Amino acid sequence: MSTSVTTTCRDLAELLPAAQTACRLLFQECYKADIKNIFITETYRSQERQKYLYAQGRTRPGQIVTWTLNSNHKSRLAWDIAVGPPQSLYDVTTLNKVGTIAKKLGIEWGGTWTNAIDRPHFEVKSNWVMPKGYVLGKVIVPSNSKYKVQLIVEDKKEEIKVTTTTWNPGSPAMKTETENFVAQAVKGGIIQASHLKDLQNGTMTTDRLIGLYITIQQRRGK
Repeated sequence: MSTSVTTTCRDLAELLPAAQTACRLLFQECYKADIKNIFITETYRSQERQKYLYAQGRTRPGQIVTWTLNSNHKSRLAWDIAVGPPQSLYDVTTLNKVGTIAKKLGIEWGGTWTNAIDRPHFEVKSNWVMPKGYVLGKVIVPSNSKYKVQLIVEDKKEEIKVTTTTWNPGSPAMKTETENFVAQAVKGGIIQASHLKDLQNGTMTTDRLIGLYITIQQRRGK
């Protein structure tokens, strides 16, 4: 992935699998706790972008936004969130509630750090596993404040079925139309090219394709 240091990546697919699952589980459990107005503001961050952000408030104008040059964002194991209306962007009460849920899931929360509190920040180790007793359903994780967290399927049996089923287009025409739709989104910079590759080689799951469709429509403003 090659982007400008000024560009923010909000794509969950750019995180390592453990972080992707942890992030989705966090949003799912927040939904169940009636916290639905949160959204992703950044996932993967290159070392170059980390240096660029670190310079802000130091050698470049602006307020300090990071306290380290060695963030887990660049390791694809961290993500940041914000709060949508009617609360303020970094509403402390909401972020504290999310942080409490994160701790129950074994997700590290920046709000517990003593040297530099970072309430919007969450991260996991590469060997993080889902705690016993939890089942990940089809959760839609928003990447802007216009949308709320959605949990599409809540029945456990259906959740397992949906998340492990490879998408079957049903016909060559449907396959071609879907690939064209995803290819246009890749060309427009809405999603990463890896999604199209997985669709073409038959490894795309149904739940992931649904999530991509919603993401594309959201970012196109439809």
